[in-house]
Amino acid sequence: MTDITYIIVEHDGGWAYKLGDVFSETFASHDAALAAAQRVAAEQQVAGETTGITYEDARGQWREEIAQGDDRPTTHVVDSQ
Repeated sequence: MTDITYIIVEHDGGWAYKLGDVFSETFASHDAALAAAQRVAAEQQVAGETTGITYEDARGQWREEIAQGDDRPTTHVVDSQ
């Protein structure tokens, strides 16, 4: 199972949550960024429908896969403060 960790960080004059090298939008307060990260982490765990997905990989190649609706990650939120 995949493990996802969102990290709360200062960003662009405010606060954001970060997954890997990708930042969310900037929030005015730490608490707002934390609440948003917790909401996103919870949504990641909700099962959905099995469906086809298309995405671009790191080398710029387009890929097609079947995403299992019940294959959900384990999520965490880490507060850097």
